[in-house]
Amino acid sequence: MRALIILCFLYLSIGYGQKNIPKNYFIHPLDIPLAVSGTYGELRSNHFHSGIDLKTQGEEGLQVYAAASGNISRIKISHSGYGKAIYISHPNGYTSVYAHLQKFSPEIEAYVKKRQYAKESYEIELFPKAETLKVNKGDIIAYSGNTGGSGGPHLHFEIRDNRARPMNPLIFGIDVEDTKKPIINSLWLYSLDKKSHCNSSQKPIKLRLTPQKDGSFKTESISAHGQIGIGVSTIDQQNLSTNKNGIYEIITTVNGQENFRLTMNKFSFSETRYINRLIDYGYYKTNRSRISKLFVEPNNPLSIYSNVINNGKIKIEDSLSYTLKVFVKDFKDNTTTIHIPVEGKQEDEISKTKTTITQNEVKHKENFTYSSGIFDMYIPKGSLYEDTYLDIKTNGDTIHIHKDEIPLHKNMTLVFDVSKYSATDKKKLYIGRIVTKKKHYYNRTTRKGNRFSIRTRTLGSYTLFTDTKKPTIVPVNFSDKKWISAEKYLKIKINDEHTDIKSYRATINGKFVLMEYDYKTGMLKYDFNDKVIAAKENKFKLIVLDKVGNNNTFEATFYRKP
Repeated sequence: MRALIILCFLYLSIGYGQKNIPKNYFIHPLDIPLAVSGTYGELRSNHFHSGIDLKTQGEEGLQVYAAASGNISRIKISHSGYGKAIYISHPNGYTSVYAHLQKFSPEIEAYVKKRQYAKESYEIELFPKAETLKVNKGDIIAYSGNTGGSGGPHLHFEIRDNRARPMNPLIFGIDVEDTKKPIINSLWLYSLDKKSHCNSSQKPIKLRLTPQKDGSFKTESISAHGQIGIGVSTIDQQNLSTNKNGIYEIITTVNGQENFRLTMNKFSFSETRYINRLIDYGYYKTNRSRISKLFVEPNNPLSIYSNVINNGKIKIEDSLSYTLKVFVKDFKDNTTTIHIPVEGKQEDEISKTKTTITQNEVKHKENFTYSSGIFDMYIPKGSLYEDTYLDIKTNGDTIHIHKDEIPLHKNMTLVFDVSKYSATDKKKLYIGRIVTKKKHYYNRTTRKGNRFSIRTRTLGSYTLFTDTKKPTIVPVNFSDKKWISAEKYLKIKINDEHTDIKSYRATINGKFVLMEYDYKTGMLKYDFNDKVIAAKENKFKLIVLDKVGNNNTFEATFYRKP
């Protein structure tokens, strides 16, 4: 009885929360037809997309409006991630977020620059008091851009609840024109225990899809037995965009009864990395296609599931017939349906999956340590979603830790003993992950005496690299002893071949000047409207440091009318 009361309370709470989502509270943050290049909940690398990406007609500088009245509660500027971003807290408890901005409105821009100059840093995070930067619905707060990790000009827009959980902006009435059905890339069946099989095999099988006259799909008849699960690779597109976006909802049924539902309405940032439990991670790393598993495996606490029976697993019994259906929906309820006829048949001879057994079994619920030669490794419990055998080999200064086909949920620690290197050499050493023979990624390396270490959530091959090259500095629109009165900006390109840029500092006539950095292009830019200088003759100095301490200094004199 008590359990029934609790369930009723939860149902009413959920229903009440959904019904009370304000539909007309937020307006569109752009004054153009909304074309979406990224949907809420879209599957990204190691995370779900937490908002919607709105196209800006391939341009920067479009006016961005406050979606509702409130106060600016947070401003963050970073080289990567959201770039320039504004957070507005609203009286109803929600927060709207606007990211990848080119610049802020004049009042906000002045507020930010004053503090950037005080801190002498382009990257900054501010939390204005409630009364400091108030805005009304429809006020211009910024201009759209391409800052941070953006892959092209657009506005990233979010709505978060009072617990900072991102929610789907479309459920608040943000309208996007969409009459297109979701697109199915592939459909798969998985055998989920040691005795189950599909078409006499325990390996995942890809099903052939045949289009039907009504727009649905039907697969060939499948023979199966035991616990099986469905996987689907799918995308969605809207009317004003050809981008391959994420879907809103997937439902599966068995003989007409719903047994699984995945809906992209709300999630928390703390759970977003469990995307690697939702997708077939190994398949994605090999084929660059994400298959969503329509069943819930152990150690998967995602809150996007509902109406799940038997964890979405489907029990197929011998000599019985089943009709499985998959419904893939977008927010406007455009639906693509897949019919899967299954005949229950227990086979005596099946092709079984083989587990490669190694000396290194990592238990999900236990810490794992490894030591060999100059290497020590620690994987904390809960890093793997299930017990796994890892293939670990060492060769000189290189350690091969399996392949990046198994996800890590937590950081492992990898330590190198560098005692054989001289003090001079150690200063330029760092640990990197090998991608190909000619390509590797720098890992942030911690140095404590003879022990260099990294923390990473990516399996693969790691070794020691040396970086002795200084960063490069190339002026773009000026040179020494030249006049640049007509220029609005002072532009310089910087680059580091091995470990990337760690920091930079610029001065004119000995005074700090703020230079905006776009890491995607390597461009540094000083805005003369900051009015730090008022002299005709100006001495510019720039110091650039890479991530192992190599530094380069550039100096030049330029002339400009006061």
